[in-house]
Amino acid sequence: MSSHRTVVPLVIIAAIASVCALQLAAGVFAPVAGALFIIALVWPLQRNLQRVLPKLLALALVVTVIVFVFLALASIGAWAFGRIGRSVVADAARFQLLYGTLVAWLEGHGIMVAGVWAEHFNVGWLIRMLQGVTSRLNTTISFWIVVVVYVLLGLLDTDTVARNIRRAVREEAASAVIGGASLTAAKLRRYMFVRTVMSLITGGLVWGLSAAFGLRFAAEWGVIAFALNYIPFMGPFVATLLPSVYALAQFGSPEAAILVFAGLNVIQFVIGSYIEPRAAGYALAMSPFLVLFSVFFWSFIWGVFGAFIGVPITIAILTFCAQFPGTTWIADILGAPSGHETGPQSAAR
Repeated sequence: MSSHRTVVPLVIIAAIASVCALQLAAGVFAPVAGALFIIALVWPLQRNLQRVLPKLLALALVVTVIVFVFLALASIGAWAFGRIGRSVVADAARFQLLYGTLVAWLEGHGIMVAGVWAEHFNVGWLIRMLQGVTSRLNTTISFWIVVVVYVLLGLLDTDTVARNIRRAVREEAASAVIGGASLTAAKLRRYMFVRTVMSLITGGLVWGLSAAFGLRFAAEWGVIAFALNYIPFMGPFVATLLPSVYALAQFGSPEAAILVFAGLNVIQFVIGSYIEPRAAGYALAMSPFLVLFSVFFWSFIWGVFGAFIGVPITIAILTFCAQFPGTTWIADILGAPSGHETGPQSAAR
């Protein structure tokens, strides 16, 4: 009994220390996590190219593909946010008037704190916000450059690491670790494939709905919905809220804004709650609570990048838990599949 009383506080202290370390050393751990995630996605391409090309040439082609995808996503995101941002700045006076009307309505209903925010909602505030986004973009570019370097080095050492694991630990434990890594990589590839397809469908439907309502920047709203859909819960919410607020400013009608908001929510609900879970399958099943917790927890640790990679990290943790008898119960409770889909033997198959 006394040993249990000692272990529990030690586990709590270790967990708190780990969270603090991850947050304080985000510049070290976050790029590594991003690199491992990308390696899991592109390793089959690297392995297949190595069969017909020299290893370094295959690596150069894979890194070129990664950089191209990064640049393409960054370009379309900057294009969409840039065009809408410039429009907001150009129509700042109209937004200010609209916001003043909203503040008056809130104060008329006893919400007096709204006036404090009204003092800060002006052209200067918008310009400072856009400058902050630009500064954030520069930091993000630096972050992904470090990630690409880690990816390059990691792809070179993947086979070596697997051999070292087999030499360093017992055969059973090595099979569990390597099998867990292979199964995790397969799940992450499936997760990103399903998420990408659903994001494309969501972006297309948001584009079509915005165009049908006559909302300006329909294509840009579609691109934003596509990009933000990679962040569960938070991304779709923002992608729904922003065009709804813009619709209120464009049409000057609360009814039109509510209609746009309702239509966008129907799209997000049908895809996020009905189509995507069935497309992902049981292998990626997690409770909505765990998904939401993963997004908020890792966004608290690593910001926007944490919100993006939080669910993949949870998938990896649950998959590895399912490989070892002592932690299988964690995977069973939190939603990872067990039995024939998770063991090292099935991963080897």
